Formats: sequence, structure tokens, C-alpha cells
Amino acid sequence: MTEPDLRAEAEAIEDELPAAVELSIPQIEEKLTTFVINYQVPLEEARRSIISKTLDNAGIDQSSRGGGNPDVDLSDVNEPDEWIDVTAEVVELWEPRSDAIGQVGLIGDETGTLKFTAWAKSDLPNLEEGGVYRLGNVVTDEYQGRYSVKLNRTTTIEELDQEIVVGDNTTTMTGALVDVQSGSGLIKRCPAEGCTRVLSNDRCSEHGDVNGEFDMRIKGVIDNGEASQEVIFNRETTEEAIDLTLEDAKEKAKDALDTSVVEDTVREATIGEYFEVEGPILGRYLLVDDFSQLNSAPDPDAVIARARSM
Repeated sequence: MTEPDLRAEAEAIEDELPAAVELSIPQIEEKLTTFVINYQVPLEEARRSIISKTLDNAGIDQSSRGGGNPDVDLSDVNEPDEWIDVTAEVVELWEPRSDAIGQVGLIGDETGTLKFTAWAKSDLPNLEEGGVYRLGNVVTDEYQGRYSVKLNRTTTIEELDQEIVVGDNTTTMTGALVDVQSGSGLIKRCPAEGCTRVLSNDRCSEHGDVNGEFDMRIKGVIDNGEASQEVIFNRETTEEAIDLTLEDAKEKAKDALDTSVVEDTVREATIGEYFEVEGPILGRYLLVDDFSQLNSAPDPDAVIARARSM
């Protein structure tokens, strides 16, 4: 009898677990070895036991994992690590950047759009662009305020004979950038496949100590005199807003022996400047997909008054 590929099984289990669970593939493989090799427990039973105990230890509710998940509109996805069902159209498929990814793209319903990822090791049927599907037992994920859904080994896929008018969740706001928050400027992200978490002291919350990859962003607050909105500029929009490339920012930090010099540059270039920003609002943040810099505000006195009161 051929022995099972426990490494591949460990990778599949790791993919099925929520990102908040801190259990590495080698740790899962060790547990599988104990069950399957040492104690001759059937593989499927070992898988169920490991997943169930891990989620229990993490305090994660398992009641919905076998079915009966809530049907959720895409615009209502605002928490990571939730098991949900969605009905959506595949708006666009993208070329995967890794062999580990089976499919990646954009799905949409009447309320908006979200990115989806299906891992190759989950061995799921391919989705077709323009098709409408009921996706059962997908898990939500979050990166830099932007939410997505992951299709996993337990996901069910049912193609539907219906049409969906996909909604647009893009928002536009004009105002002054009145605050640059901590975590702006030059940052490092986890290089592990499928993980782009921002590191704290060169440590990823999921993968531990890693050799991070540099990125750049602006986390700030835009105010129009009547309301304020937290915003995130990604690398491309940050480079344009502060007229500094990532490579130049890295050199600037290297010369100063301090990455905070780039955050200072962000503040000098953007605080008090007026922007029109456009993008989806997910969670607390408007994610800036496009922007233009303005010469003045529609109501500068109101903006100044609110900025002084913050």
C-alpha cells in the first residue's frame, strides 16, 4: 500500500485553516505523522481531528464549516476568517503569479466586487469568466484593509443559470489630507507565498521571523470640512503622490540609517494638500485606486477648522 504524501496533505490542511491560526506546515506534517504513521489512524480521520482541535484551541466557531453558512452580499464582507456562502458572477480572471494558485480574479454581485483566490492544491473545478456561481464554504481574508474570499478544499461550486447586474462600490471624495498615520512610508511585507502581511520588527504574525520585502504606502485621513475618511494609498499611488519611487525611498532610508525618514517625506509632501481620491471603501479605509491633486479645497475654511479640532 502506497504511503500518503503527508507534506501535500499538510499543505492542504494549512490552506483550509483561517489565517489567524498560527500553525505551520511542518507542525501539521508532524501531527499527521503521529496519527497516520505511528498510530495507524486513517488519513481522513486524522485530518478532521487536527483541523477540529486546532480551531477549538484558537477559539474559532466551527458550527458553520460543514454547511449552513450565512448567505452574504459581497459588500458586507468586512471581517477576516469568516466562513460564508456567496452567489456571484466571475467578472474577470487574472493570470496567477504562482503555480500554487489555481485561479485568481474578481467576482461580483449587485452590491460590489471582491477578489477571489482558489489554490491549486484544493483541486476545485475551474470557474469561467462571465459565469454565475453559488460558492459554498468560502473563507474571508483581509490585506491592507482590502477584503477577499478564498476557495478551499471544502468549497462547493454550483453553476447557476441566472444573470447578475454587478454593482459598483467605488467612492469618490475630495478634501485635504490632514493626518498621516503610523505605518506609512517604507514598510516590509512577509515574502511567504500567498502572504503579504506587514511585518513588525521583521516578524510576520503567521510565519514568524522572515526576511521581509520592502513596500511603500500612505495611511492617512482626508477631510472635506463636513466629514473625514481614512484612506490607504498603495505603492503606485504613493510613489506618484510624493514623487519618490520605492527604490529611491530605500536609498534614502539606507543613507539615513532609518526608515522613518521616508514617513517624514510622506508627511512633508502630503499634509495639508488637497486630493480627489477614488476607490472602494472596505472596513475603515477608502483604498485609493486613482487620485488627482488639487490646488485648493472647495471650502478651505471649513477644512482648516475641522483639522484644528482633530
